Amino acid sequence: MKIHGEHNLPVDRKTVWNALNDPDVLKESIPGCTELEVTEKNNFKAIVALKIGPVSAKFNSEVKLTNIVIYESYRISGEGKGGAAGFAKGGANVSLEDDNQGTILKYNVDAQIGGKLAQLASRLIDSTAKNLAGKFFDNFVKIVQDNKKAS
Repeated sequence: MKIHGEHNLPVDRKTVWNALNDPDVLKESIPGCTELEVTEKNNFKAIVALKIGPVSAKFNSEVKLTNIVIYESYRISGEGKGGAAGFAKGGANVSLEDDNQGTILKYNVDAQIGGKLAQLASRLIDSTAKNLAGKFFDNFVKIVQDNKKAS
């Protein structure tokens, strides 16, 4: 499944980049994330609890940042194991562009699921995945904007 979108943020690219690399901001942005810790440079361990249709699962995940071009782009990818519920894996290519009013954040997400999750209707999975990606970026934008107002 593929999802893409973009958000305009009224802050400079460096501020957006720093937030994209801040574990606290990422934890607050990821829907259902209860834990996110740095395991080594550009690698994280996360616990995410989600309910997709009738299936609830707690995913133990590993997340990596790769293809890093500072202040411009990176790929965030990961794989989560949710026990009997199944697994989810995928990633997002994230890029930043200057805009006369701040920064444009663009993303292209690719994801795969397996196990009980894969047995749910594909429309439910697609709409949930789009919703979760949208929530992540909406949360992220709100955090960045709130931090700008506070400073």
